Amino acid sequence: MAETWIDFLRLMDGTLRFAAPLILCAMAGLVSERSGVIDIGLEGKLLAGAFAAAAVASITGSAPLGLLAAIALSVAMAGLHGFACITHKGEQIISGVAINILASGLTVVVGIALFSQGGQSPPLSPDERFRPIGLPGAETQAGLPVIGPLYAELISGHNLIVYLALASVPLVWWGLYKTSFGLRLRAVGEKPEAVDSAGLSVTWLRYRGVLIAGALCGVAGAYLSIAHGGGFVREMSAGKGYIALAAMIFGKWRPAPVLLACLIFGFLEAAAARLQSVDLPVVGVIPVELILILPYIATVVLLAGFFGRAVPPKALGVPYRKER
Repeated sequence: MAETWIDFLRLMDGTLRFAAPLILCAMAGLVSERSGVIDIGLEGKLLAGAFAAAAVASITGSAPLGLLAAIALSVAMAGLHGFACITHKGEQIISGVAINILASGLTVVVGIALFSQGGQSPPLSPDERFRPIGLPGAETQAGLPVIGPLYAELISGHNLIVYLALASVPLVWWGLYKTSFGLRLRAVGEKPEAVDSAGLSVTWLRYRGVLIAGALCGVAGAYLSIAHGGGFVREMSAGKGYIALAAMIFGKWRPAPVLLACLIFGFLEAAAARLQSVDLPVVGVIPVELILILPYIATVVLLAGFFGRAVPPKALGVPYRKER
């Protein structure tokens, strides 16, 4: 019984680790799209943030500087997206796809120029990464029944960015639903004409939503390369930005359901990692390839609308043109 409990906790621990970048990206997309700006570019900002974090951490030897670099580059790309589709009223989906293509190519080109390793960064040392944080009393309490392993295996032992990802959910909820800024941001996504008639800048509110999304994507990217991973490799985001987008839609643009969707995807990835080469009764050994594509199959299922219709903000994707 105790071993089963420990195995379950380790599976949940893996769920949190795999879900962390999805949570941050999904919260980013939620803030941006609540302001009325479609953010297909989550994948590109995630990838760019991962590269910036690993490159700067490798050059400076500092993980915090790598995190700041990831945020800065991701925010810059978010600003570019905003410039195209807020200032110039461009097609938001096309702009987001362009961000993804730009990040995919630019990270490889700059990576080759900096490190001459085929677009990868050098392996990072432990000092150049965010290491697991042991919470007070984790080792001494581990022997307690039920609660001890829960605290030691699941709650303690994550790196800083996992805790930031979990904290981002109540922070985004509080910001959107308990502050005047959140009220205005949601109003811009639903009825920008009303916001404009109240004397507020629709453009500035949407820019703030997009830039906040960029910062969250930067933190997610840093997690991939200098926290969960030990360096940058080409296309290491591996579609996580799109999975986060699916989680956001499945959660109907509300923080708590979006968190649940991200945890489901994280669970699928954690289970896939543990099920490889496991010989199941009747079924036998499941092919590794089938296990690895489970999160992507779930993404298609969710986006196909099998779990109900998701109603987006009314002004989502609609450029605001001020009436004269």
